[in-house]
Amino acid sequence: MKIPAIIASLVMSLGIATAKEGAVQCGNLIYAGTKTSKCFSDEFLTTVQQKTSVSTERRFKPVKLSSEELFKFPFVIMTGEGDFTLTSKERENMKKYLENGGFLLASPGCSNKAWATAFEREIKRIFDKDALKDIPMDHALFKTIFTIKSMKLSHGGTATLHGITHNDKLVVVYSSDGLNDTSNTEGCCC
Repeated sequence: MKIPAIIASLVMSLGIATAKEGAVQCGNLIYAGTKTSKCFSDEFLTTVQQKTSVSTERRFKPVKLSSEELFKFPFVIMTGEGDFTLTSKERENMKKYLENGGFLLASPGCSNKAWATAFEREIKRIFDKDALKDIPMDHALFKTIFTIKSMKLSHGGTATLHGITHNDKLVVVYSSDGLNDTSNTEGCCC
């Protein structure tokens, strides 16, 4: 899968408003106590800045899903490993955030099945059981910065992205196959 290209295209296709001092800032969610990404690559932020006129903060900023600070970020990532359960406040904030202009990119660390199962369960609790839908390859996401015709997995097969749309806007992109750019994680991932 062309991970950096997909994620960079994603950021651009969202038409994200600028954040702090004119730069798009991406939050790294802390949820279910202390769960968070340990090594999700932020290299796609550099790609966006190099290939477009969008200025980005070069690093993720940790943000608690249960906090009001969440609403300062136009874009957040959620990843991790193992089972988890969100609190009612986290579910409430997630729904409010996504229904009011926020965007979530979610992917299990190292394609962790327990995390993927937990994420899908929590999304069904927040929205409805059919909220996640396949994102077709003709979606603008796949032709904004780069033209992406297919998503091949490094270990064989084809990946599928799933999304949630609210008011005709893509607000969640999720892959159970993992979206991390492992070539830029400095050896901390699978």
